[in-house]
Amino acid sequence: MTDEAAELMLLIPAYNEEQRVGPVLRDYVLYFREHYQESFRLVVVLNGCRDNTLKVVLGAVEQFPEISHLEFSEPIGKGGALIEGLKLAPHAELIGYVDADGATKPAAFLELVALCAKADCVIGSRWLPGSILHMPQSAKRQFSSRVFHTIVHCLFRLKIRDTQCGAKVMHRHAVEAIHSKLTIADMAFDINLLVSLKRAGFKILEVPTEWTDKVGTKVQYFKTSLVMLLSVIRLRLIYSPFYRMLKPIRPLEAWIYRTLSAPPPRSGKESTFPNGERPEHRPQAGPDSKLQ
Repeated sequence: MTDEAAELMLLIPAYNEEQRVGPVLRDYVLYFREHYQESFRLVVVLNGCRDNTLKVVLGAVEQFPEISHLEFSEPIGKGGALIEGLKLAPHAELIGYVDADGATKPAAFLELVALCAKADCVIGSRWLPGSILHMPQSAKRQFSSRVFHTIVHCLFRLKIRDTQCGAKVMHRHAVEAIHSKLTIADMAFDINLLVSLKRAGFKILEVPTEWTDKVGTKVQYFKTSLVMLLSVIRLRLIYSPFYRMLKPIRPLEAWIYRTLSAPPPRSGKESTFPNGERPEHRPQAGPDSKLQ
């Protein structure tokens, strides 16, 4: 990972994405070169990949100097990958993330970046009027999405229509302020992020986006939904006076995550910037990672 600072850093968490991540990286770099006037970097966070994703990414790194990667040999979950990637926030003024499948096109992401002067965090939404969905989601996915949204709304009152859209961008100061609160390592990470930003008083702007639902999803709906439900309930309890009283059942919580083959929640200590340093210090990779 270069020491060179960038105006914009885009994180792309990747788990077994050898078929899709290459074209996505190429499209983003070429589009950004032409349409984004400031400096930018793309950082692929490899999350325990078992296929040839690393080889594909290394090829892209060799071809495009704007790309680098952060590798973890064991799966740490999408949320875990983003928690680690967000430790690089001191290297950029703006830091965001998109999915490795290319569901968010470069033009759509840069529309979010252009709105960053209006808020601390700008997020894309597939459910606001004006959003463009090139491939409608299946009925099952729409149903599960709306049920999850209802649960999240009841628990947190976020007033956000689409918490799970994989296109978000934030100012560095916002990331630095809430990073130690990011503990959810699974797909419910976005809820953790948005709740932390809201509770810290940061302004979140949700805007319509352009989205193409991709085939080949790795999401197992029942198991993933169960894990996410468990995580959002856990997150709600963290902000309640009863959380300390639940310490005796933490081993049971860990057992449930293991049984569901899900990444367990991280501790606040794990989520702080390395060595307990303040964000202005240069971040380092974790002990089980390779920062390139």
